Amino acid sequence: MSTPANPGPHPSPHAPTIDLPAGACDSHCHIFGPTDRFPYAPDRTFTPPEAPLADLRKLHDLLGFRRAVIVQSAAHGADHASLVAALAEGAGRYRGVALIRPDTSPAEVARLHDAGVRGARLHFTPHLGPAPSPEAVEAIIELVRPYGWHIALHVADDGIAEHEDFVRSLPLPVVIDHMARVDLRQGLESPAVTALRRLLDTGRIWVKLSGADRLATAPPDMGDSAALARLLAETAPERVVWGTDFPHPNTHGFVPDDGDLVDLLAEIAPTAVRRQRLLVDNPTECFDFPR
Repeated sequence: MSTPANPGPHPSPHAPTIDLPAGACDSHCHIFGPTDRFPYAPDRTFTPPEAPLADLRKLHDLLGFRRAVIVQSAAHGADHASLVAALAEGAGRYRGVALIRPDTSPAEVARLHDAGVRGARLHFTPHLGPAPSPEAVEAIIELVRPYGWHIALHVADDGIAEHEDFVRSLPLPVVIDHMARVDLRQGLESPAVTALRRLLDTGRIWVKLSGADRLATAPPDMGDSAALARLLAETAPERVVWGTDFPHPNTHGFVPDDGDLVDLLAEIAPTAVRRQRLLVDNPTECFDFPR
């Protein structure tokens, strides 16, 4: 049984006021449907409005992104047909992050790798279902290890502090989604933010500076989440990437204008050199784009 449909993305985002560097990458976005071709999973926990690849490409043309990392959504479950089709249409423009299960076949992992998938996402967020067991995590790692994929970690609130030892133990590179969705009401010196910065200091863990709209404590003002993103970018400028999170699934209440999100980059990475690193150089390394 799924929850009622979530609000869609902003209906008319504005073009950003800052110019993005050539080859800029949106390192976290999703596609949904069209459901007559790519139906949602029967056991999904939420039902988003359709947001097919054509909508994503239109947005990227407006904002100035040439590349993107498309993250498989729990709404589509383990059926990666829409993701694989998008990767094929992108012809090298896109990379993917998959939802691998312990019973996923090695042949399927190989197929996804050939299509352009470079990561496996693990959810530790109750609204998307039960967290994977240690045995499931180990099985998933063994499936993707031969391809050098990263583990994408989705946590929230104090989750990054609670799972810090687990994250350190993972034998593959880790990419933490949405700045770990920490609770910014606790400030920038909270246990969760401190744990996140300690993990960045390890030298093998990346953080996506996405989800500013989700973390903001007083939306539409996103100044506090932009301040966190800048702090993380200054902590490890070589291991942060940035994404829109289009079309903002599971958003309740505030739906951001993606043009506003891009304009926050002026605060997060205030020089052209920093934006080049955040939007081009780092994603190229993290997601194995052609150089």
